Amino acid sequence: MNALLLVRRTAMGGLAALLLVAGVWASWGTAQHVMLGGDRERGTMRVTRCSSDECVGSYVPSTAGFEPRDRVVIDRSIAEKKGVNIPVAVKPGTNEVVRTGGPGFLHAWLPLGGALLLAAVVVAGGLRLPRVAWAMALAGTALLTASFATLAF
Repeated sequence: MNALLLVRRTAMGGLAALLLVAGVWASWGTAQHVMLGGDRERGTMRVTRCSSDECVGSYVPSTAGFEPRDRVVIDRSIAEKKGVNIPVAVKPGTNEVVRTGGPGFLHAWLPLGGALLLAAVVVAGGLRLPRVAWAMALAGTALLTASFATLAF
């Protein structure tokens, strides 16, 4: 019986860890452009039009050595109106930009918030650690709520 308990706890712990690693991995693709400064291209985007999945606009760099662009693309999830200027960072080698600042930081880590919620269910049910699960669920919910609040209003 103890061997089955050990196998179950190991499997559930591995699944919870896998969910969290996947959340960090999915978030890092965008978060690195928001968080890391250095020689990254940053500036402002003026939203000119939005479709159902992306917004397009012009870009003016705020860092020296980079050229303005007539057309850059950002995810539609920014919830901005036409004509608004938003701070962005350019993904190297593309015309894709990501929002920077507090709202951009929170939006970049959205996958981790979802992973925390999923892992909380595994920790509560599979590992039988309700306090840890509640802490993970509250952290995930706080991240998702904060991201929604900063991007929607």
